[in-house]
Amino acid sequence: MKHQKLRALKLFSVAFLLAIFLIPQNAEAQKRKRGKKKNQVETPAKPVAKKSKEKKIKDLVKSSKKIEGLFTIYQDTITGSLQMLISDDQIDKEYIYFSQIADGVMDAGRIIRGSYRGSKVFKIKKYFNKIEFETQNNSFYFDPESALSKSKDANISNGNMASVKVEAHDKKKGLYLIKADGLFLSETFSQIKRPRFPGTSPTAFKLGSLNKGKTKINSIRNYEANTDLQVEYVYSSPSVLNGGSNAVADGRNVSIKVFHSLIEMPDNDYEIRYDDPRVGYFLTQVEDQTSTSATPYRDLVHRWNLKKKDPNAAISEPVEPITWWIENSTPVEWRETITNAVLQWNVAFEKAGFKNALAVKVQPDDADWDAGDIRYNVLRWTSSPQPPFGGYGPSFVNPKTGQILGADIMLEYVHFTNRVMYDKLFDLASLNKTFENSEIEEDHKMYCSLGHVMHENTLFGNAVLKASNASDLEMKRMKKEAMIALIMHEVGHTLGLNHNMKASQLFSPEQLADPDFIKGKCLTGSVMDYAAINITKDRSKQGQYYDTAVGPYDVWAIQFGYTPFKSKSERTALLNQSTKPELIFGNDADDMRSPGKAIDPRVMVGDMSNDQIAYSNDRFEVINTMMKGIKDKFSKSGQSYQELRQAYYILSGQKGSAANVVSRFIGGVYVDRAMSGQKGETQPYTPVSLEDQKRAMTTLSKHVFAPNAFDAPNDLYNYLAMQRRGYGFFRSPEDPKIHRQVLGYQKNVLNHILHPNTLQRITDSELYGNEYKLSAFMRDLNNAIFKADIYTNVNSFRQNLQLEYTNMLIDMLTGKQNSRYTNNAKSMALYNLKNIRTMAAPSGNISSRAHKQHLRTLIDNAIKEIK
Repeated sequence: MKHQKLRALKLFSVAFLLAIFLIPQNAEAQKRKRGKKKNQVETPAKPVAKKSKEKKIKDLVKSSKKIEGLFTIYQDTITGSLQMLISDDQIDKEYIYFSQIADGVMDAGRIIRGSYRGSKVFKIKKYFNKIEFETQNNSFYFDPESALSKSKDANISNGNMASVKVEAHDKKKGLYLIKADGLFLSETFSQIKRPRFPGTSPTAFKLGSLNKGKTKINSIRNYEANTDLQVEYVYSSPSVLNGGSNAVADGRNVSIKVFHSLIEMPDNDYEIRYDDPRVGYFLTQVEDQTSTSATPYRDLVHRWNLKKKDPNAAISEPVEPITWWIENSTPVEWRETITNAVLQWNVAFEKAGFKNALAVKVQPDDADWDAGDIRYNVLRWTSSPQPPFGGYGPSFVNPKTGQILGADIMLEYVHFTNRVMYDKLFDLASLNKTFENSEIEEDHKMYCSLGHVMHENTLFGNAVLKASNASDLEMKRMKKEAMIALIMHEVGHTLGLNHNMKASQLFSPEQLADPDFIKGKCLTGSVMDYAAINITKDRSKQGQYYDTAVGPYDVWAIQFGYTPFKSKSERTALLNQSTKPELIFGNDADDMRSPGKAIDPRVMVGDMSNDQIAYSNDRFEVINTMMKGIKDKFSKSGQSYQELRQAYYILSGQKGSAANVVSRFIGGVYVDRAMSGQKGETQPYTPVSLEDQKRAMTTLSKHVFAPNAFDAPNDLYNYLAMQRRGYGFFRSPEDPKIHRQVLGYQKNVLNHILHPNTLQRITDSELYGNEYKLSAFMRDLNNAIFKADIYTNVNSFRQNLQLEYTNMLIDMLTGKQNSRYTNNAKSMALYNLKNIRTMAAPSGNISSRAHKQHLRTLIDNAIKEIK
């Protein structure tokens, strides 16, 4: 009974709780039921419509400014962020990307106004909901008729620069909207910040990291065939070890402004022209992967798409001339000279069948475009704190064809000033490394340092003219000729021509000293050379200083690049003229300005005439004569001695340049690149004659190594003072470092004639005609450096030279690079060292005795190390 009662109580409790929860709900249900009309049928509730999640382009760009062009850009009017439209007909289509620096700083590694960054082909692709920008590899050619062309993509990499999500798609119009900030506000299309190379000093100036918060779009210009943006990249670092030069206001935050151009691929009748090694054009290298030739090259010459209005006429105006604009920042008094210099090239184009191929206009002061607009070819001017060049003439091309699409010429005002860059102008080795042997290959191709050479030449000319009491009119003439020569050179680059450092061989020293003979001529075979200024030994016979017309090589090269050849035989006949003396060619790859580089001494910078040794001897004598009187000529009452110091360094630097020219004949080999069987060809390699190598050694002995080679009046050194400027002498003492300077010139020569390449070539070339044997050369060099004074007093200049030379010989035997030297070169080094030890017996004054004891100790220690 008891259990039954408990069970009943539990059931009652459950029922009571259910009633509490259910009664309100039932009551509410009863109310709803009573509210219905009789016989009314209850209809089910309609489902709530879901809002569409698909984004519309018009909604995403409603707060943006529309900028129509090749690629329509939307820029948000509040944030400045970018969006870009891609259409269906742009998918799988190729375009050209090009960039140039709008403004930068020299400290960052020649990232400077007007410098071109190259061009490349890219393709727009679609991958599901993404738009991709892919760099194309155009380095190889496959004959479409060959079965191998089916594997043309094997083991060849393209580059996916960016893969961007599609934000909205208009299927009806075939449009895709993507966010574009990532394309332009980062280094997507091109690397702006230079990589750091091994061995770079940790305290050297360097850009910080890209600051995305500060990087911004400065301007957008959109046209039917190209879309251009200027982006200001800001590189930030919380602290810096090197704040840079005065050109950098804040080393922690450095701005680099860059023009990005997306260009429609040209669809025209441009005729591809292939390179030939006998003439020098810039080119795009392409290799034929389906050829069995020993030279499977299809290298594309860079040239403009110049077409005749009348194809049947022998000489016709072009359909569209190559038009140059003189920037409105150019001083008015220079504009006529600049125009005439540019138009000099029309002489060459007439031989190619074109009249008025080049035209020159002046940018109006109210022009609605600036020099950064790629649609205009502009002669531009800057006056940079650290001038990277005197002139620079880059162009950009269609990488698939070689067609030049645009060009600029950058000119530095420093070319016409007496502003001296002491750290580079008188340090030839530094100049060569900085401006010609760049670790960045694209820079090596694009940069031209003629402006520096011309600046040094013009400063030398100034010094000579002042010393010879020349008139202001004569001074103006020299500077005008310098401007003409520089502009013609840079215009030549923009036409596709690269350097011709062999062209200075055109005239003899006697012809160059005849003012009537050279009047109005190119002093060399080509304005594309880096020739010396033409200063005559007899000042009464001074004629032209620089080139004022295009040379015979220039005319011939333009014919090759631009003549509308009617047949292959016509082209071959033109190229077969390369054996003419006035058409010889050798470019930067062949030139010998750096120690141990290249082999033909005619391919050199800073030289002149077809007898460089004789011309250099005259230069030495002119300078030695001038040095005696410069203290009086360049000391002006009421002024500091800055100009005198400058004149001294200029004259000494010219001696250093002449010494380098002469040194290249030691172990030199003349090169002939004529084709086999070509009329007028000689053997490809002909060693420099014994007579000329001995002449070169005699010149070096007299003007570089002799005890009095760099003599100057003793009282001159007391006055070589720089003008004080603030705290300008904090970095180093202000006194002139005469011994270091002279030894630097001598070392430049020794670095070449004792370079492992030079010594090996002397031995190798004995097999094919060289009569100046290694043993004879090394004996002559030893005598040149020691014989004159080793038994008497040795002055301080010679002590420096003798120790430097001795250490070089020791390094050939025991140094880190000793494996690069041939065994017979090492044998001669040891032989010379033992001869030096024998000669260096104690004699002379105390300084000389100490010096000779030093030599003997060095040699004894080296011989012990060898044993």
